[in-house]
Amino acid sequence: MSEVSDQEFDFLLKELESLENQNPSLKRPDSPSHRVGGTITKSFDTVAHKYPMLSLSNTYSEDELRDWDDRIKKGLNGAAYEYICEIKFDGISLSLTYEYGILVRGVTRGDGTQGDNITTNIKTLRSLPLKINQKKPNASQIDLFGRNNIGLDFEIRGEGFMPNEVFERINLEREDIGEAPLANPRNAAAGTFKMQDSGVVASRNLDCYIYQYLSENDEFKTHEESLIALKTAGFNVSDSYKKVNDIEGVIAYINEWSEKRHGLKCATDGIVIKINDYAQREDLGFTAKSPRWAIAYKYKAESKSTELLDVTFQVGRTGAITPVAELKPVELSMTTVRRATLHNADEIKRLGLSIGDQVFVEKAGEIIPKVTGVDSSNLRDEATRESSKVGFPTNCPACNSELYRNEGEAAYYCPNEMGCPPQIKGRIEHFIQRKAMNIDSLGEGKIEILMEQGLISDVSDLYTLSFDRLLGIEKVHTDEATGKERKVSFKEKTVQNILDGIENSKNQPFSKVLFALGIRFVGETTAQKLAAYFKTQEALQAASFEELRNVPDVGEKVAQSLQLYFKEDKNLKIIENLKNAGLKFEAENIVLEKESEALMGKTFLYTGTFESFSREELEQKIDSNGGKLVSGVSKKLDFLIVGEGAGPSKLKKAEDLGVKMINEEEFKAML
Repeated sequence: MSEVSDQEFDFLLKELESLENQNPSLKRPDSPSHRVGGTITKSFDTVAHKYPMLSLSNTYSEDELRDWDDRIKKGLNGAAYEYICEIKFDGISLSLTYEYGILVRGVTRGDGTQGDNITTNIKTLRSLPLKINQKKPNASQIDLFGRNNIGLDFEIRGEGFMPNEVFERINLEREDIGEAPLANPRNAAAGTFKMQDSGVVASRNLDCYIYQYLSENDEFKTHEESLIALKTAGFNVSDSYKKVNDIEGVIAYINEWSEKRHGLKCATDGIVIKINDYAQREDLGFTAKSPRWAIAYKYKAESKSTELLDVTFQVGRTGAITPVAELKPVELSMTTVRRATLHNADEIKRLGLSIGDQVFVEKAGEIIPKVTGVDSSNLRDEATRESSKVGFPTNCPACNSELYRNEGEAAYYCPNEMGCPPQIKGRIEHFIQRKAMNIDSLGEGKIEILMEQGLISDVSDLYTLSFDRLLGIEKVHTDEATGKERKVSFKEKTVQNILDGIENSKNQPFSKVLFALGIRFVGETTAQKLAAYFKTQEALQAASFEELRNVPDVGEKVAQSLQLYFKEDKNLKIIENLKNAGLKFEAENIVLEKESEALMGKTFLYTGTFESFSREELEQKIDSNGGKLVSGVSKKLDFLIVGEGAGPSKLKKAEDLGVKMINEEEFKAML
């Protein structure tokens, strides 16, 4: 299969869409244009599974695996058997139905008997065939779809996931707009698959590994045969599975992938072991909850102890202070970990850290390093620990301004927006990024140099730079991790590329400019909706709080942030300078998507955690459907959404006040 770059793919896709628009009758069911997205789904219908999606029993112990193997032997009366071992990918289970070879339905696992119909979002997966040809000229001996039409109607199961690199990119984008990072790729994938806008789903490049074939016909005798056939037909079947003859082979496979799995493109959480022969599966049968012929072995989260060398405090673009643990290098999940997040002041207090402690480090979702605790088996004396106790600063580590903390937030902030160097640098780097003003010629440490030279102190200064002022500037950078030196020089070609990039940025649309301003909580998508709704910066600036809340996906936090931004004279001065430089502050031909009013006029509060939504996604769901999120339980509250681990004080107060309490499924039914 030939591969093309994303840019080439996008170009060819646009050409195809143009041809299909001119000739609608030529559009095929398997056209790649179905994958672009753009459809808005206000609610997802619940669909019953034809074949129940049962959970698997699981174990963390080799001894329990051997006990399970003994039960298999007994259940098969000593007959020979084989196992198929597969990587257990950590995502969201999906059921995909094909009729006459065409993908007609994609459904989440839900409760195992019924799930949500997310077909529109499923079709954005590039690795998933939308249509299966009946005959394939180069098919193997097992040709699923060229054998008397057998298999044209079938169901397959797969694990939808978010690739690690996509997860990391999204978290950087969230951090850039002041949002908390997503906890792990699994939650991120689950939330994305349930998004209303399939265009956003398509942009996140989700993927899916297929692991099961189901049909009323008996096409195959073994699981391995079905996997080979599915792969032949074009489905994305992982090459990591293996057939083994006994439990020792299973354990060898588990040990083999204990480290290798960290090199895969998505998160994993174990190994699935299944009987290969379908007839033997029938003999073994099921319990009420799971098949007897399969089990999941789960790896324990890899944790290592290392020395805490220091704690540094980073200042972000929004002024948020983030503590970072500086660690003695340790190998974890096939990478060298030198630094780990400590999140905020509350986490530092909870951990009770002292410099020089031995601390445990894990990778959250096998991606983000985090300190989980102090190694109590290796503690120094209390006096030594107390003298090096880690505290949270009261003043900014960069500019010494006194820090503040907003009510209800965990983060501390530096208030010195215009004078704190890391904040200034962060805002300018945000401004020039590809998704904003796209001035990529200013990368590789050049912003820091221009600030040191006194040439720029805010984003509008970029448009005052000239050839003569830039030519000849140079600086030697030292990489903190490697110690290697690198010289950055502003030579003629470099300077011209910078100035060309700055000039070209003036063609960016209003939505990009609005995003580039770096208003807290205003991400790329929100900026597009604001630009589409208000059309001009003047109209946006003059909008009341209620008018801002009328924009799809603009909640209380975003509306408040916008109003605070436009009240600051320094921000208005920057906008004026950017206007004078020729940047666009008016929208051009933007069509605004319609807003659901399913929750209009109702107030909501939530407590606990939820299976289908992260907290941010739940808030967005309330906002985008017209509801209002409130900060506490009162008589004015209409609904308290109760999740797992709900706070008892909120539940009691809601009960005392007669507030209606609903669960996650009841909330979803309201949409």
